[in-house]
Amino acid sequence: MKSTLIIVAVIVLLAIWFITSYNKLVRLNISADEAFAQIEVQLKRRADLIPNLVETVKGYATHEKSTLDAVVSARAKATSATGVADVAAADGQLTTALRGLLAVAESYPDLKASANFLSLQEELSTTENKVSFARQFYNDTIRSLNQAVKTFPSSIFAGVAKVSARAFYEVEDPTDRNAPHVKF
Repeated sequence: MKSTLIIVAVIVLLAIWFITSYNKLVRLNISADEAFAQIEVQLKRRADLIPNLVETVKGYATHEKSTLDAVVSARAKATSATGVADVAAADGQLTTALRGLLAVAESYPDLKASANFLSLQEELSTTENKVSFARQFYNDTIRSLNQAVKTFPSSIFAGVAKVSARAFYEVEDPTDRNAPHVKF
């Protein structure tokens, strides 16, 4: 009788351990999906600001067509990208195009003084900060998920939970990693 109770207790403890480990992996996987969705929400917010910014700049900088076209093209790619690698690549292209657009704006003092442009620029800056935070949150979540998937004992349950390691959100363009140079 005593040995039966011990066996039942061990089985119950193993079942609890299995369920806890399985649920942890599933929660981490869901958190990773949520974190990536937050990046996409912020990138969508940024993409929604771009047409207004382009139209505002277009009114002042009519001969800067190639810059405006590059921004519109990059925005189109960014809004249709799927998956972490594609979204990161499109995000990098859009960031580069926006830098070009903002550099064009520097050449037009009237544009820089426009209340509409200043408001859009502030919104874009705020959104860029939110995108950065969303990327960091995603990578933090992926780090936790990957640690759980690759370390014992939860690695035993990763296949059962249909959870695998994921790629980090990385900047494609190495120049995006550099700090900007500021001259006065």
